[in-house]
Amino acid sequence: MHLLKKGSRNLQADKGCSMYKTIKYRVENGVAWLTLNRPDKLNAFTSQMNKEIRKAIKISAGSDEVRAIIITGEGRAFCSGQDLSDVDEDMNLGQMLLDDYGPMMEQLANCEKPIIAAVNGVAAGAGFSLALACDFRLVSEKASFLNAFVNIGLIPDSGNLYYLSRIVGHAKALELSILGEKVPASEAKNIGLATKVIGVDEWNEQLKAFAENIANKPTKAIGLIKRYLEASYHLSLEEYLKEAEGQRIAGLTKDYAEGVAAFTEKRKAQFIGK
Repeated sequence: MHLLKKGSRNLQADKGCSMYKTIKYRVENGVAWLTLNRPDKLNAFTSQMNKEIRKAIKISAGSDEVRAIIITGEGRAFCSGQDLSDVDEDMNLGQMLLDDYGPMMEQLANCEKPIIAAVNGVAAGAGFSLALACDFRLVSEKASFLNAFVNIGLIPDSGNLYYLSRIVGHAKALELSILGEKVPASEAKNIGLATKVIGVDEWNEQLKAFAENIANKPTKAIGLIKRYLEASYHLSLEEYLKEAEGQRIAGLTKDYAEGVAAFTEKRKAQFIGK
């Protein structure tokens, strides 16, 4: 992950819904709600949607108002993957990944604010990859996951195997990818794919409560946790123990001072994300 940027400008003036054609975007109580908005196509990806997601994540990452991000889908699906009608017969699929999906996944990975996938329905193909790239996956009891790539003769892409193997382990990732079978919400919870499974009647209430709880935590510390957890996969222990620098940064935040004061005064901390 990139280092935290100093002096990042507030981009909230650039977040009006009129700028988007395939997603919805709003900010409420510190949470940015990014909703994939092609319900008639089960929120299937197009090149335009990829660009709009990247724009919304950029806005969220650069805004002091946003302290957590939710990605969900409009209608009965989370995201059914790539819209095949948006793919030409002679299109270079590898180049499409480099141009559209690679940049989107890198932007998600480099965002140091917590990202929640609110999987309201099926998450298939690249939609599954999108959910995997998020930090949390809240899953409706009616939702499911499907690594559908093998069913059309392709391999899981958009970072799918990278994240899937880390979340469920090598053997299970291989099973889900080669068999290409649907994973219902209950199984997703059992294998560690779902953070939480939520009943349909409680969906909106619990989703909002979870997101706002995350948004009220010390945002800078969360960013550092994400950064150093990712680094742990690539560094030796000796190199990793330079995490002391991250702790130095965290110790200079206003949230650290507030946390210590709240602990001493035996009250609940009021973090501000700075």
